[in-house]
Amino acid sequence: MLALRLSLGARPAVQVRRLLVASASAGTGFLLLSALGHALSHPDPAASVLRLAWCTAPLAATVYLAVAVARADPATRPRPGLSAVGLGPVRLMAISAATTAVSCLLGSALALLVFLQLRGDLTGMSLGGGAQEFLAAGRPLPLPAALTLLALVPLSASGAVAVTLRPREPVKGAGRAARAYGRFGAYRRTPVRESFGAYGRFGRQLGAAARGRRTAAEAPAQEQDGAPAGAAGDAGAEAVDGSPAVVPPPVPTAAPSGLPWGVAVLAVGLAVEALTSRTGSADGPAAFLGLALTSLGLALVGPGLTHLCGRLLQAVRPGALRLLAGRVLMTEATRIGRPLGVVCAVVSAAYTMASLHDPDDPSAGPLVVLGVLLVAGCTVATLLTAAVEAKQAHADTTASLRRLGAPAGTLRRAASLRAGALLALFGPLTVAVAELSAWPLGG
Repeated sequence: MLALRLSLGARPAVQVRRLLVASASAGTGFLLLSALGHALSHPDPAASVLRLAWCTAPLAATVYLAVAVARADPATRPRPGLSAVGLGPVRLMAISAATTAVSCLLGSALALLVFLQLRGDLTGMSLGGGAQEFLAAGRPLPLPAALTLLALVPLSASGAVAVTLRPREPVKGAGRAARAYGRFGAYRRTPVRESFGAYGRFGRQLGAAARGRRTAAEAPAQEQDGAPAGAAGDAGAEAVDGSPAVVPPPVPTAAPSGLPWGVAVLAVGLAVEALTSRTGSADGPAAFLGLALTSLGLALVGPGLTHLCGRLLQAVRPGALRLLAGRVLMTEATRIGRPLGVVCAVVSAAYTMASLHDPDDPSAGPLVVLGVLLVAGCTVATLLTAAVEAKQAHADTTASLRRLGAPAGTLRRAASLRAGALLALFGPLTVAVAELSAWPLGG
């Protein structure tokens, strides 16, 4: 009941994102029911299993979108005072998973109603022609099998949301350091091993604690003066359009670690595609394996390339505008780069499949078009949702910059510069990988 009240009381933008999840769930459920109808109409189990296996891509895209929407939902974020009324992190995680399950259940119910309507089970009027292949009209529909297939989307989406939003222990070094017990029950660890007598001199510990309190007190004062921690070297950045100096967020210390693995997987995928073209099995399972590895490699290199793009923006004597755009890209490399890499992978795979498809082949029916539109729409919606989440995460930084006197035009130009830099890097990369994938398979 609490999840329902939070869902109904959300803002219109949140409701629109939940409707997108319900629509994606409806499309995926209809594809799963179509695979069931094809299995009822054809005795060949291999073809039915292949159709069901093709539904894993829309299912994964729907679950990915549901996780992104749940992460960007402001109603299920831990806030001060909620734990006092019994809404701690675990309870909020459960509410978010229940809200996701409700949205997906609505979509699955809609898919079942549309499928039954097209079969003629509700009004007695069914579609004819090629639709009979996947509707199995005139045959009894096994309700347990249909409900089992329809339950895949809600269960997978809610489980993924619960795993993603589960409470985690605070990372040492991020924000306030986690309390670590050292030797003899001390609350902190020292880089230098001390003797037993050092622990008995309480003045030594009190002095270290006082120095820590002074350091913590000086940090907000530096931020108020326009020099946050980690950005002292950029405090003298020149102003843009006569505005006061805009101080970017602190630079992340480590880049995402998936770039070397992504490049390796991408190279292996292209090598497998080239090998299959030489052996004359361009339409076999090995070719699809190479295409899958290529898409996976593009998805893995997304965060690393986003971080690299932010670093390149700050190269060669950057001003305040490039510093701000580059620091945000480096900070949000994982949040934005992962869905951006998935979008590039989907676009590259769609281009490759379209170039290999025969226009006279009748297999490309409405179900194939629905699956392609569903995967592409979910990935693009996930990218836009990640951008909204990044904007919400930097709301405090944006408000601080506005208080310092940064004009709104500067912030908009920084956002445009980030989008242009990402497009300039990922656009040619996607086209190049798509051409390299289509050329050996087509040849």
